[in-house]
Amino acid sequence: MRILVWHVHGGWMDAFVRGQHEYLIPTTPARDGWGLGRGGRAWPDNAIEIDPADVADAEVDVVVLQRTEEHDEARRLLGGRDVPMVFVEHNAPRVDVPNSLHPFRDRDDLTIAHVTHWNALMWDCGTTRTTVVEHGVVDPGPLYSGTLDRLGVVINEPVRRNRVVGTDLLPRFAAVAPVDVWGMGAERLPELGFGDRVVALGDVPSDPMHAALAERRAYVHPNRWTSLGLSLIEAMHMAMPVLVLATTDAARTVPPEAGAISTDVEDLVRAAAVLLDDPDEARRRGAIAREAVLARHGLGRFTADWDDLLDDAVDRAARRNRATGAALEGSLR
Repeated sequence: MRILVWHVHGGWMDAFVRGQHEYLIPTTPARDGWGLGRGGRAWPDNAIEIDPADVADAEVDVVVLQRTEEHDEARRLLGGRDVPMVFVEHNAPRVDVPNSLHPFRDRDDLTIAHVTHWNALMWDCGTTRTTVVEHGVVDPGPLYSGTLDRLGVVINEPVRRNRVVGTDLLPRFAAVAPVDVWGMGAERLPELGFGDRVVALGDVPSDPMHAALAERRAYVHPNRWTSLGLSLIEAMHMAMPVLVLATTDAARTVPPEAGAISTDVEDLVRAAAVLLDDPDEARRRGAIAREAVLARHGLGRFTADWDDLLDDAVDRAARRNRATGAALEGSLR
């Protein structure tokens, strides 16, 4: 298939473009949110940059949306062509939970694909067809060494998002070991006055970041209210033991034996102390983490699920168009 899709969430796209299709990615000279293109990422050749002005004449089988405003923009770029659409819901609802009304509820012209079962449970999508395609990632390999008596965490915009992503909890972990923080906007962490045991390392490309993260004794996932983070899934792929706040869909991915998972932060802090004192135990739990994540979040399962969903979206659109055509023909007789 030829899929029109904007580069919005880089980590998710990194897995999505590994499928067997051609991915047409709008690209503008500004390289902004509406035209980032490949964004300098080492993606396969079937991830193809396209000028938005060329979309109207391009063969497009399906559109994959990630922002609500992309729906109208896609229709505009396609010149009004009726192309099947799938909307990827990356986020858990933030307002009026659990009565949150999805902006694409009660629609018959698209499918909503949630990235976690938690999201699907919490969004009220009405009559719109919904499904769940859980995350997959490109396997960085079992890089874990855990040689440093430090903890690692990856949080984008930790100051702006603060309690949502659990930034305020980091000093509690820093009481037992320094916490190194990677991610976009991490350089602003000193503004919070956490002291020198919460260390901002900034936004680093994934290859050097993965290697450095794997040297830390354990990975901390303090997120209160986000979809299941790709950084957690990557850390588990690297065979890191993980210390995870048991919120949203984390319990579906993280067995307790993979490190620790709890809504009691002190449980996680105590587990961190155990792993810092016992590197062998940390390696044992990390191996369990890798085994568990490969079973649920492997790249092959992810791309296969998307193949099934895309096939279904195209087939449904074809049936709908045939039914509309037949009804129109009948009315003209």
